[in-house]
Amino acid sequence: MMAADSALLLGLVEEFVLGQQDRKAVDTATELKAGQFTILQLVEALGLHLTSSQPQTRGRGVQLLSNVLQECYGDLTEREVEVLIVFYENRLKDHYVITPHVIQGLKALTKCSVLPPGSAVSILKSLFQDIHVQSLMLAERSCVYNILIQLMESRESELKGLGADFVFGFVQSVDGERDPRNLLLAFHIARKIVHEGYDLGKFTEELFEVTSCYFPIDFSPFLLPLIIEKLDSDVQSAKLDSLQTLTACASVYEHKDLAQFLPGLWASLRREVFQTASERVEAAGLAAVGTLTACLSRSVLNSDSEDSLNVFLELVLKDCQHHLCEPDLKLVWPSAKLLQATSTASYRASHRVAAAVLPSLIEQYNSRTQCAQRRTLLEVLQGFVHPVTSSEEDESVLLDFRQSLCSIVFSALSESNADLQITSMRVLTALGQQTGLLLESDVELAVDHLTRLILEEGDPKVSLAVVECAGSLARLHPAAFISKMVPRLKEEIFSEHMAQGDSATPSQEHSQQAVRQRCVAALAAVSSRPSLVQESTPVLLQVLTSAHTGTGAFSLEEVISVCHSLQKIAEQAQDTEETGGVFHDVIPRLLGLALQAALQGSSGHCSPILEETVLSAMVPIISTTCARLQSRLAGQTASRAVSLFLDGDVSFLPENAFPAQIQLLKAGDSRSQSQMVCLLVGCVCWLPRTVEVPQMDRLLLELLELSCTCDHPLSYTSAAKCYAGLVNKSPAGEALDSLIDRTLKRISTELDSASSPVRTQAFTLLLWVSKALLLRYHPLSTALTDKLFSLLSDPELGWLAADGFSLLMSDSPDVLNRGSHADVRIMYRQRFFTENSAKLVEGFNAAVQEKKSGYLKALSHIVNNLPRQVQLTELPALLPLLLEALSCPDQGVQVSTLSCLQPVLLDPPSALIAQLEVLVGRTLALTTSPTMKVRIASLRCIHALSRFPEHKIMPFRARVLRALAAPLDDHKRVVRSEAAVARNEWFLLGSPGGR
Repeated sequence: MMAADSALLLGLVEEFVLGQQDRKAVDTATELKAGQFTILQLVEALGLHLTSSQPQTRGRGVQLLSNVLQECYGDLTEREVEVLIVFYENRLKDHYVITPHVIQGLKALTKCSVLPPGSAVSILKSLFQDIHVQSLMLAERSCVYNILIQLMESRESELKGLGADFVFGFVQSVDGERDPRNLLLAFHIARKIVHEGYDLGKFTEELFEVTSCYFPIDFSPFLLPLIIEKLDSDVQSAKLDSLQTLTACASVYEHKDLAQFLPGLWASLRREVFQTASERVEAAGLAAVGTLTACLSRSVLNSDSEDSLNVFLELVLKDCQHHLCEPDLKLVWPSAKLLQATSTASYRASHRVAAAVLPSLIEQYNSRTQCAQRRTLLEVLQGFVHPVTSSEEDESVLLDFRQSLCSIVFSALSESNADLQITSMRVLTALGQQTGLLLESDVELAVDHLTRLILEEGDPKVSLAVVECAGSLARLHPAAFISKMVPRLKEEIFSEHMAQGDSATPSQEHSQQAVRQRCVAALAAVSSRPSLVQESTPVLLQVLTSAHTGTGAFSLEEVISVCHSLQKIAEQAQDTEETGGVFHDVIPRLLGLALQAALQGSSGHCSPILEETVLSAMVPIISTTCARLQSRLAGQTASRAVSLFLDGDVSFLPENAFPAQIQLLKAGDSRSQSQMVCLLVGCVCWLPRTVEVPQMDRLLLELLELSCTCDHPLSYTSAAKCYAGLVNKSPAGEALDSLIDRTLKRISTELDSASSPVRTQAFTLLLWVSKALLLRYHPLSTALTDKLFSLLSDPELGWLAADGFSLLMSDSPDVLNRGSHADVRIMYRQRFFTENSAKLVEGFNAAVQEKKSGYLKALSHIVNNLPRQVQLTELPALLPLLLEALSCPDQGVQVSTLSCLQPVLLDPPSALIAQLEVLVGRTLALTTSPTMKVRIASLRCIHALSRFPEHKIMPFRARVLRALAAPLDDHKRVVRSEAAVARNEWFLLGSPGGR
């Protein structure tokens, strides 16, 4: 097996066994079928996991092998099958958690056409001797029976050679079976034993007894009366269990099974929803009502049968409908919820409930004058205005009430009450999602109302509701928004009175900016369909152009808001060729604006596009677009961007009246030009890996030089990110290894020279390239991360290096993430921790006292980014360092360490209990920290400490209660709240009402 195949196999094994990624079994089977490795090489790769001291780890290893066998058993050789049978028979003697996976593997092996002679007998003897079938779960028992059936069909003569021992083994296996599905399999085996002449010997009577005891088969409906009885219990868990059981039953029962129990069931369900103080019980009750209604709706009506659904709905309407006429009383809501639960369950039920309830609700809304009552009625109406699953030919149940509902919605939109407006927009959204409920004239009127609210209503909650409603309706009715809303918003954004900011007072200018920002947000929200994207995107780009040229009085915040809106459109717009084309043309516009601003910046003119915050907001627009571009357009974007940054080719830019010689990647030029490299990150690092970036070697060389020589932070950091993003996607091989070696030498040259003026730049490059290689499990990543560890003791860069481990272990939003198509292997954090935790501990122990805090900070960053389950496993071994970290003066280290410790304290290992004195002392000291986050985190740990064994923590009770007096008087409410919760738990220790 080649080295690459070996690495692939080991990666798949590790991701399945340790990463809990079940889908990797399918990938492993696919690669095995493709001939990348053999089944015995898979067993060899699983070696350490199959011999692990942890039963769960051994179980995952056997599970992977069994899953692969189920897909590939037909491709095995006789020798492979022979080896695997011996392996599985030995595993039957292992821990009980492994047994289910062993049985699955044996089942796959019994299907092999090359099953060696004698193997069938060997397998059955192992099964009968080493496992007690009836102690297995249902699926495993089924698997055993299927193994017997398979061997009886393919190896009948071998099995008959066992004589009566086979029958005895079967009798032992099936004795006590209760599952009807498994009994069918058992009866099938028993029938074959009798019909095909197996030797019963002295076990004839036993075979008869284990099969005849199930006959005659009868059924009595004992369950539903039991559920009704249990619902009367005062124990909440019993109520929940009963309701969940009823829901499960109703999903598979027929209506006739429920009919005689409907009055009793309804009385119990109504009581639980009307009177319960538990949200969980109420939710379970409503779910049961809905499932019950759905079951009854499946009944087929005929002339001599009663309509069970109608009977049940009559019960519900009788007890609930009249409460809807009392919007001031508390029973209106449980009644509405019960009726809505029945209404949403089926098309038939929704027709019946709507006909009974909606006329009354509509009449009441129109007759009431108080806003509070109208809001309640409208919120109740909202629950009934919902699409119900039905056949395409069925009309909406609300069609008869369409005009009245639209009238109510538009009336509420015209009110000044914010709550009424918000609820009416939710109803409008629901109406718009159902065919035929909004006519074209209704949609146009709705768009007029929404546009008016955008321009006039400053309430943030109303504005948010407007944006959500407009976005929903625009997906279904884009034409009305194109013709009415977009032109009106554009007019408002560029209106003359707004552009003349000099003559406006500060309050007026602030108000004008708020309106413009609402207009911009609304444009983004409605732009999901290609036709709307084509209309809204030019408006937003025009804002950027006006801000750049100074022809519009747009603030820096507004420019950033426009960039965010363009990013939102790029993310949410339908992924079509039209949309891709629009944004493919947006990239040159943004690059052109940025280049114009950079060149003018050199001459003294200050455009907002020059601001780092604006450039940083532009990057996600470009990156999101490039990540979604089709291959042809993506390749064109890469070629254009590289030509611009390497050769100064501006031919593709709009209004390309630029100087002939432009060198954007030269550190010697102005920072206004070099900082444009952040846009290059979006152009080339977010492309799919199938898209080739032209002039790669030259581009990497220029980026390396810029990142190591430029003195502008945004420029050299962006150059390092771009370099790392390209390295991460580079194909493996000698060329990449050579590039990494050269990069490390260049970095080391600068870092090893204490007098070098660019050590920070070299460190930044080291950090990003380390992350690029770590993510893809590149073998040379160790050399770079070791260099990072060595910098923890550096007097100048030690603290930066410690913080760098946070970047190394956390997700990066702008590059090197799965969204950017980067090569990110699963579990890279766990792998890094496993390989490097010992180095960190050794470095800490060897460091002088004043340098130890850097190691603690690095440790806290690494551990805090590990999955919780890994933290729980690994923290006890690192406890001495973590306790030391609590004394570290860096408040970031304190918060990170406390966050790591808190989940472990909830289920403390013995190592933690042994360190209780130190833990309590250092945690209490942090409850008066000057940093609020530290105070909150320490109080949560103090709270968690109260879960320790009572006899261990009682000696600390008085000390903790005294120390919590200070945070109880903290000036921050959230700190006081955490302190009160913790103090209550400690106060109750040892008392009769305590734990």
